[in-house]
Amino acid sequence: MRSIGRYVIPLVTSVTVTFAGPAQASMVDVIQTLRTVGCAPANRLAPRTPLHRNRQLDAAAQAMAHGQGLQSAVAHSGYEANMTSALHVAGSERAAAKALAQSSCHTLINPDLRDLGFFQRGADSWFVLAAPYLTLAPAQASQVAARTLRLVNALRARPQRCGTHAFAPAPALRAASVLNQVALLHAEDMAQHNYFDHRDRAGGSPADRVRAAGYHESLVGENIAYGPNTPDEVVQGWLQSPGHCENLMTAQFAEMGIAFAAGHDREHFGLYWVQVLAKMSR
Repeated sequence: MRSIGRYVIPLVTSVTVTFAGPAQASMVDVIQTLRTVGCAPANRLAPRTPLHRNRQLDAAAQAMAHGQGLQSAVAHSGYEANMTSALHVAGSERAAAKALAQSSCHTLINPDLRDLGFFQRGADSWFVLAAPYLTLAPAQASQVAARTLRLVNALRARPQRCGTHAFAPAPALRAASVLNQVALLHAEDMAQHNYFDHRDRAGGSPADRVRAAGYHESLVGENIAYGPNTPDEVVQGWLQSPGHCENLMTAQFAEMGIAFAAGHDREHFGLYWVQVLAKMSR
């Protein structure tokens, strides 16, 4: 069994650009144009959907104009965000377009940022861009498990590099309902009691939990994550982390369980993920 690190998606970014010039009333159009057309030659051929104007984020932008920080402003607006970014510009429409294209293109074209809040005071404009917190429902567990297994087996079917280690293709994993249950119990316990660890509150390891479920193992591994909203996100995060990736690509593993649970704490309401990988003893 490997004890491997935590994967958490970033929640907050912020950038400020300031320049002189008269204010215009169509700053939202500037943002939407840069978003949909592209703000650099390399991304002008990849159309993106416009940002959706959101009243709660409008309130957050106004709060920022009065000195409140981004995270606090969004939290007090009632908008539940998975990711946020703030932009502050002062000047004309033309100057704003140029400055934003130069300094904030990556933020503007980020497909995960879907909603927009705006507030203008004189020559200054504040924008809040956000990705809504979208949680999976427990009723989707079987579909999520099937999707995750397909993604993992697609990775195992090809050579992979996990940090400095190269892995040859590995045999496909089978779904194991008992491992799904082991994963679910640990995910629910972490979510309910607001902790994040391979060791449970009783000190048990992944191997201990697998044995307690009646699974006679010869090898056990576990990947955990907090934050991702979809199977695609969590698998991609594990693939990019060497320790998690090594678990995904270990050829000796034969079966897999996967589960998720939503956090209960106001500050930790994201999804907790647990993947259990195992080989049964003969």
